Amino acid sequence: MKKEVRTVVYDDGLCIEAYRFEGIVQPFPNHFHEYYAIGFIEEGARALSCKNQQYAIAEGDVLLFNPGDNHACVQSDGGTLDYRGLNITREVMLDLAEEVTGRRALPGFSQNVISDEEVTCCLRPLHELLMKGSHEFGKEENLLLLISLLIQRYGQPFESCVPECREEIEKACAFMEQHYAERICLEQLCRCAGLSRSTLLRAFARSKGVTPYRYLENIRIGKAKKLLEQGIPPAQAALETGFSDQSHFTNYFSRFMGLAPGIYRDIFKDTEETPHEG
Repeated sequence: MKKEVRTVVYDDGLCIEAYRFEGIVQPFPNHFHEYYAIGFIEEGARALSCKNQQYAIAEGDVLLFNPGDNHACVQSDGGTLDYRGLNITREVMLDLAEEVTGRRALPGFSQNVISDEEVTCCLRPLHELLMKGSHEFGKEENLLLLISLLIQRYGQPFESCVPECREEIEKACAFMEQHYAERICLEQLCRCAGLSRSTLLRAFARSKGVTPYRYLENIRIGKAKKLLEQGIPPAQAALETGFSDQSHFTNYFSRFMGLAPGIYRDIFKDTEETPHEG
């Protein structure tokens, strides 16, 4: 079996993350991101679940995840996964969308799995330039061409990709956003939302695609990522984002991000220490 290799870089010019996973067997449990994730399968086959839809994904498929799209995947061919991906924040996507459409509005991708050779022909060279740390303007050109193509063929207003949510569920989400660093109990969420425990759990899973606890853990991981990017040690990041201990934080972060918190932090440390070409 191929040795697992996980490589992640941050491009401080374009302000996006590029990562490559090779020889991966790890399943990824149901979760979501606060950012856009765009990637493609180089090798391997997986069973993907996204927003209550099931997909069989394989070599050549391109994956498009909007912020908040819950998804999970597991290897289905007995082999390993080779995958290249980009993570793009809402803020950066807003700038890109305005650049290519003239309108400052977030796009929403209408499909999560596509097979589009022209998209791949933009995505692959862009990813390779990012992984090499290139300072050539070709990477910016490819990024704009990629986003333009995706919006033209698969874009719609972002709001139309977000399922309608009951006001009570949004109150519970806002409470978790405000108090993620504290110890939160289910009863607090129920009081905030004005729902019983069983009703809250059913309605929340139907609206968000994940349980309230999984939603809270995703919030904490997102906040921890930002702290690690600022150079905060993993132990302190765990403490400041409400994880019970560093071990719990490390295990959870590794399951969902595919690499340990310390390695993720070092990506940004290395970026700061690397001199730029004149």
